[in-house]
Amino acid sequence: MGNIERIENELAPLRQKLNEHKLYKSLKTVEDIKIFMEQHVFAVWDFMSLLKALQNHLTTTSLPWTPAPNPATARFINEIVLGEESDVNELGEPKSHYEMYLDAMEQIHAKTDTIKLFITCIENNLSINEAAKKAGINEEALKFMQFTFDVIDTHEPHKIASAFTFGREDVIPDMFFQIINQSEMGSDSFSKLTYYLNRHIELDGDEHGPLSLKMIQELCGTDSQKWGDVLEVAKQSLEQRLALWDSITMKIERNKLTELV
Repeated sequence: MGNIERIENELAPLRQKLNEHKLYKSLKTVEDIKIFMEQHVFAVWDFMSLLKALQNHLTTTSLPWTPAPNPATARFINEIVLGEESDVNELGEPKSHYEMYLDAMEQIHAKTDTIKLFITCIENNLSINEAAKKAGINEEALKFMQFTFDVIDTHEPHKIASAFTFGREDVIPDMFFQIINQSEMGSDSFSKLTYYLNRHIELDGDEHGPLSLKMIQELCGTDSQKWGDVLEVAKQSLEQRLALWDSITMKIERNKLTELV
């Protein structure tokens, strides 16, 4: 059994818990989608820092320039940066996927004030914790981001690559499409979200997923310690995702109870 197959087998129970999480059954209305997106947007944002950390480690981003140690890995990372940081939206305008997500939130009237204040604080050189406190971010969303930056702060590319490769969701698009199709709102009301989801599926499933696994193989080689690190970070990443999903589910359920009162 190869190392990738062994890791995927080890992760199977956590992935099953994630795929069967009660959050998905809780998402039944547009209001539920709004609550989800208002919390999930922080995971969309911190994904970019994982990606840029890999770009810093695996390509040359300093001067004077020197060749990257592994041109194939450098090309892969640069291609993902192009797709994630400067893709084009449904209008043909260059935008990051984070910005597309924010546009989709605004189109369905989800609240964006918290994430925007958080980003403003980051731009003003506040730390993650300081910015989160000032913006009033949910504790579980903050914990999720703290874990991401703890991995980044190891400065070990194989660990960062593990969080990047194994720690991100692949069930959200189908879930969103089901709700959109069942919604009484017109399809135009979800045009930005639908476009974002289609790009997510196209890039992550068809291109980025297989290349990410190849990157892990190249970073770990025959080093058993690194393969062990990759497995541990992958498990922790999925556990953090489950905790975030638990928190969002509670928010949605509380909101439903409030509506009944």
